[in-house]
Amino acid sequence: MSLKECKVGTAVPVSDFGRAKEFYEGILGLEPGEGGEDMTSYECAGGTGLFVYVSEHAGTNKATLAGFEVSDFDAMHEQLKQRGVTFERYDEGDLKTDDEGVLDSGEFKVAFFKDPDGNIFSING
Repeated sequence: MSLKECKVGTAVPVSDFGRAKEFYEGILGLEPGEGGEDMTSYECAGGTGLFVYVSEHAGTNKATLAGFEVSDFDAMHEQLKQRGVTFERYDEGDLKTDDEGVLDSGEFKVAFFKDPDGNIFSING
């Protein structure tokens, strides 16, 4: 057996569970699954998902934690903007985004955003 045969999820540390739920459910539109007082899971497509939990280490990762593959990048980008998501702007080596926070390679698009703790996510399409 190899781990490549197993499903994998992403664990997201947060400092304020109530604030995190407002973001993940209210802004991103995720639905809570199993959980407790300071943790919950959010199922996504294909058996993937996020596990959000309270941790003193929230927001300490400076790299992209997870990326959402979207079928209509432009529509999702606009929808998230309308819900108050601010997309990050980068100008580092090959990572250059436009004024809307979009990197357009010609073959795919990607945009990065942060949750309230500074955890970095992306949409890709």
